[in-house]
Parts: sequence; structure tokens; C-alpha cells
Amino acid sequence: MSAKFETPVLLKELHLQIDDLLKTANEQFASAPKEVLLRQPAPEKWSVAQCLDHLNAYSRFYVPAMERAMQSALTGSLPPSPANTFKSGWLGNYFTKMMEPKTDGQPGMKMQAPKAYRPMSDLDAGKVVSEFMEWQQKTKALLDQAQYVNLQKLKIPTTLGNWLKFSLGDTFRFVIAHERRHVAQALRAKAQ
Repeated sequence: MSAKFETPVLLKELHLQIDDLLKTANEQFASAPKEVLLRQPAPEKWSVAQCLDHLNAYSRFYVPAMERAMQSALTGSLPPSPANTFKSGWLGNYFTKMMEPKTDGQPGMKMQAPKAYRPMSDLDAGKVVSEFMEWQQKTKALLDQAQYVNLQKLKIPTTLGNWLKFSLGDTFRFVIAHERRHVAQALRAKAQ
């Protein structure tokens, strides 16, 4: 099932979600001792740093992919004109809903991270937190630029392969839902 959004409202909502992620990272992780950030609540559970490292790995893929698509659209001979509404694709909406944490921060659906995106155990916690915050700032900048392109027409490859592409709007929604999911997990790891 797809979903329909007013484009300015969707972009504002996503912007606020990124602001919340940055606030959490700044208040909860940036000044936390590295021992706290590296402590795994249990042997099979991720530490704060591991949760953020996992997100950084995805950002290294998605942020440049979104940036390239938007830059191409903005500098092309026929840039796609912005649309007042965005209609999510059924698959993009499904993946976003699957990632979205519940209101209590718990994951809606448990899943295994692909091997290439599993975090390492020997991390520099400070660097991981800084990189996470940098990616959030870059995503905010992309959200600001997104008002000038068509969120539905631009297609972004996924980490599953070039054969599966989401619209730019669904990519933003999915990536930010995924970040919210794992930041909630990081907060649980820090509290234990």
C-alpha cells in the first residue's frame, strides 16, 4: 500500500526527524565516555558505537547516491519540476514501515543486518559519533535541496542492487526511519 504526502509537509517532517537525531547524538553520545559507547549490553547485542557505525555504512551509500541524482536533476537540460504532492511507491512504503520504530522505540520487525553492513567490534567511538553527525548534516542539506526537484521521479539505487530503485522521497523516508530505529537501539544500549 502506498501513501500520499504534501511535499512541503513531508520535507519538514523529515527535517524535524533529522534534527531529533542530531539532538540525541549531541546530548547522549557526543560527550559520553568511550567505555559507555563501546559497551555491548550482551554479547550478541550492539553497542552505541556499533549502532552508529551500522548507520554510517548505509549513509556512505545513500547520501552520495541521493546527492548525485539531485545534482544531475538540478544541472540537467530538463530538470524535473517539483511536485506539490508525493506518492510513495508500495515497496518503498513497505520498507519504510518495516524500519520505522514503534512509539516506544522498539523495532517493529526484527531483522538481521546484511553481512556487509554489520558493524566492527574495534571502533573509535568518538570518530563514529562525529561521522554520524556529519552524515545527518549532509542529509539535512539534501532535504533543503529536495524542494527543488521531483521526489517521485528521481530514482535512487538501493543497497540490494541497481535492479531495485526507490524514488528519492521513499529513499529519504526509508533512510531516516532506519536511522531512527538504530538510534533508539543505541539509546537502549547506553541505558543498560
